[in-house]
Amino acid sequence: MTPPVIASQPPTASPAPHPLPAEPTRRHSSALHHPPAHHEKAGVLPSLQSLLYLIVIAIFIITFCVQPFRIPSESMESTLLVGDFLLVNKQSAAPDGSGTLLPAAAIHRGDVIVFHDPVDATLHLVKRVIGIPGDHLRLRDGRVYINGRALAEPYAVYRPSPPDNFRDNFPRLQSADPEIDSRWWIRMRSLIDNGELIIPTGNYFVLGDNRNDSEDSRYWGFVPRNAIVGKPLLIYFSLQQHDSDGSFPQNAVAAPPGHHPSSRIDAVVDFARWSRVLQIVH
Repeated sequence: MTPPVIASQPPTASPAPHPLPAEPTRRHSSALHHPPAHHEKAGVLPSLQSLLYLIVIAIFIITFCVQPFRIPSESMESTLLVGDFLLVNKQSAAPDGSGTLLPAAAIHRGDVIVFHDPVDATLHLVKRVIGIPGDHLRLRDGRVYINGRALAEPYAVYRPSPPDNFRDNFPRLQSADPEIDSRWWIRMRSLIDNGELIIPTGNYFVLGDNRNDSEDSRYWGFVPRNAIVGKPLLIYFSLQQHDSDGSFPQNAVAAPPGHHPSSRIDAVVDFARWSRVLQIVH
């Protein structure tokens, strides 16, 4: 039996589609396409917020953690040179009760510290701690003796200079020196026992590493604990220094003999002491 055939219905005719409206003719233009104004505002606001966060973080770091300083004098050569830029760790030397995030760190003999000048508190000085509270200190022929023993000082530099009995043999009270702070001279007389200076509680005796060219505790006295700002962490940059005649000073890392900057690149290379960048201070 032949299977039945199902006849198909003819397709229903669909209505003709309406023609689309013709696009208006666009003129070619060199003008840039600008997004809507609200998109611009949405992009600017996050950028401003990020900038604000960076500013807040920078202020926090400078206020509580580290602070930049520049070395202006030769008193700490050759540890620190004129033109060195330091990052000083303020947390490492914060005094007790200062409200800092980290606990106060002890100041040790041999530490390099940055502190407020005891004579002019608006200035900052950098020196090395030589005597700590309770030490009996004296200098003989330029050598430092702590509690009767000579102190090993590989960092100290003794450059030729005119004799200075007060500086090289300290303490010495035979005659006043015009370079010595008068208040320190008076106080020092009460702290000397058997030719040794006794360092009182809460105070530190500091010297520059360049012993014959440094005004330090020998001339203006102790550094109080609460005057210490921090300890140098590293040298983050160092500018090359030139003498008045344009030549390199003795401590400079000079270019080879006969070398003259012949291009801008050479000038940039001679501009800084690149070997000192990111050098740890100790």
